[in-house]
Amino acid sequence: MKKKYRIRKNQEFQQIIQKKKFVVNQSFSIYYKVKQEEYGRFGISCGKKIGNAVIRNKVKRQVRMMLLELDAFSKPFDAIVIIRQTFLEQEYEKNKKDLALLLKKVKI
Repeated sequence: MKKKYRIRKNQEFQQIIQKKKFVVNQSFSIYYKVKQEEYGRFGISCGKKIGNAVIRNKVKRQVRMMLLELDAFSKPFDAIVIIRQTFLEQEYEKNKKDLALLLKKVKI
């Protein structure tokens, strides 16, 4: 994922979360806001309850790959993807389908 497609600053995370527009399922929560630019940006958040640093980094890499495969960057949205604990209990393909359904709800 290129740097221009990432949200990295805490202030940007907080602005998107404070908008309180979100969709939820068992594996993910997605907070989003519409923006004017022609491409979307994503931030990925993974809590310590998921596991140690190695597992959290692996999960974030998987989610980045899912977003690339689903071509989520083509629409003008900023979004924060929060990974929930049940992500680890499911297979990659099931998690990818869950993410695709949420992105469809957001109309990305």
